[in-house]
Amino acid sequence: MLVGIDLGTTHSLIGRYGPNGPELAPNALGEMLTPSVVSIDEAGHLLVGQAAKDRLITHPGQTVAAFKRWMGSNRTTQLGVHNFTPEELSALVLRSLVADAEAHFGEPVNEAVISVPAYFSDAQRKATRTAGEMAGLKVERLINEPTAAALAYGLMEGHEEARVLVFDLGGGTLDVSVLEMFEGVIDIHASAGDNFLGGEDFLDALLTAACKELEIDLELLSPDVLAQLERRLEAAKRELTQKSEVLVSLPIAIGDRANDGWLITQDRFVTICEPLIQRMRQPVERAMRDAELQPGDLNEIILVGGASRMPMVAQTLTRMVGRLPLRHVNPDLAIALGVSIAAGMKARDARLEETVLTDICPYTLGTEVAKTSSDGQHFSGYFLPIIPRNTTVPVSREVSVFPLYDGQKEMKIEIFQGESPWVKNNIRLGRITVALPPSAQRGDSGVDLRYTYDIDGLLQVEAKEQWTSKVHSLVLQQSEHQLSEAEVQERLKKLAAIKVHPRAQQANLAVMARAERAYMESIHDREEIQHWMSMFQQLLETQDLKRIESARKELNQRLTGVEANL
Repeated sequence: MLVGIDLGTTHSLIGRYGPNGPELAPNALGEMLTPSVVSIDEAGHLLVGQAAKDRLITHPGQTVAAFKRWMGSNRTTQLGVHNFTPEELSALVLRSLVADAEAHFGEPVNEAVISVPAYFSDAQRKATRTAGEMAGLKVERLINEPTAAALAYGLMEGHEEARVLVFDLGGGTLDVSVLEMFEGVIDIHASAGDNFLGGEDFLDALLTAACKELEIDLELLSPDVLAQLERRLEAAKRELTQKSEVLVSLPIAIGDRANDGWLITQDRFVTICEPLIQRMRQPVERAMRDAELQPGDLNEIILVGGASRMPMVAQTLTRMVGRLPLRHVNPDLAIALGVSIAAGMKARDARLEETVLTDICPYTLGTEVAKTSSDGQHFSGYFLPIIPRNTTVPVSREVSVFPLYDGQKEMKIEIFQGESPWVKNNIRLGRITVALPPSAQRGDSGVDLRYTYDIDGLLQVEAKEQWTSKVHSLVLQQSEHQLSEAEVQERLKKLAAIKVHPRAQQANLAVMARAERAYMESIHDREEIQHWMSMFQQLLETQDLKRIESARKELNQRLTGVEANL
């Protein structure tokens, strides 16, 4: 079965294009949203999803979240005795999603289309593919999240030409894309974004403001108290989408101010987040400039991502472009629904065969060159763009480069990605070295340099010797921090050796993690919660699935009552 996966910073979802259109698969808890969180318990078992998220409070040192932001880097995270790369952590989330889809649809999953931010770099896209491979999937295609959003809204079904701005503000990243729809074709004209701006940053701003106003030293808070405070502020942030003000109760461990609470109003929240609002504006302005459009040229605006629910987001965009955005599709589900449609397109579902997707190169690709001043001095380190950002792919462009000196023995062709005029500020992707003939003269014995970038983010660089027509080729499948095929296989073996609780037990793990968190945060109900946990743990030993399911439901209801009074 070919599925569509929204691998998000905060939550992830999986679905397929079924008989009735896009269908999303619930997880073991019956929820569509699976938290992108991984934890390891005391027995060395791996937990993924809600059970892991609850352990962010109770066991922050053995739990990790928001690792999508680190994709394509060499950062590692230690959980228990294991060190994990961002790709491995993402693979664990993908494996959990696949298990949910197989349980729900009753078919094995072996292929996937995965969504990525349009502004993801080449290294980040390749890291996402690697994560899919580690999860045992054949990644048929990566699709940009704004394109998936347009598919979810059904905008490709319109008969007239339309220009649409997609604003995707998730938990950790911001994506802004300008799309054009015409005759069943979705064409990305321009894309911009911020890989380090999302709902988590608005929460951090709220946390910083609360601690400043209440004279609380963040560094003196224990990890569990800090986690409790963050959870309550997150709940307040969500309530502010509907209310003008919210009173935040504070963890008792903070001290004398615990019973006073902290009152936050919608207007005050906007003021606190003003620097983030300015950061939101920049990618919108850049995408509009790159697409050479004025606000009046847009037909629609789409808001996607859970963080886009904040009123300040719609208000900012409305002021910028002069029209109200569309929000009739659940912003948490829009990308997943769209990528499920894309999976149907990849599977050549007859109902979708009239739709064509195009893609763009998200960053400028080029090479390093030197320039000669009027007095004959050479200055190196300049960036020569060959494929500009936002060029529709697949694309192939060629330039000719020449020796800098007479008698130069070789030409080192450095390949870069970025937007700076200086290569030192861009990302180096690779190098091709071409030996020059003994007779090479400056301005002669050139090399024809061709860059070819395909829809899957694969860059091929060819250097053709003008004097022999010999071609030197480099296919950039890896960045500096990417894993080799041997390393991927080695990591796969390591992941396979880690004990992972089966899907059927995730619901039980989740309710126990939830109970442990409630116990930690509660003062008056601790004895009762501990008794409930003990009774449920004893019942698990009976392996009576019906009794366990009934008891789990009852325990969840009791915990809901406790949490309402926290």
